[in-house]
Amino acid sequence: MDKSSAEEILTKLANRELDEVTVSKDAFTVFRECVVKREDFKQFRGIAQHNGEVIYQYLDEPRS
Repeated sequence: MDKSSAEEILTKLANRELDEVTVSKDAFTVFRECVVKREDFKQFRGIAQHNGEVIYQYLDEPRS
C-alpha cells in the first residue's frame, strides 16, 4: 500500500463510504503514518487482530 491509496481509504472511512477497513501487517506502517497526520486522527480506531492485522473504523466522537 502506498500513501495515496491509504489517504483515499481514510477519506472514504471519514465520509462513511466504508464502515471499516482491514490493514495487513505489511501495510500497517504506511497506513498508520497517514492516520496520525490527519487533523481528525482521534476519530480513527484501530483494533488489533491476530497475525498483525488491524481493523480501522471511524468514530462519531473523537477518542480521548
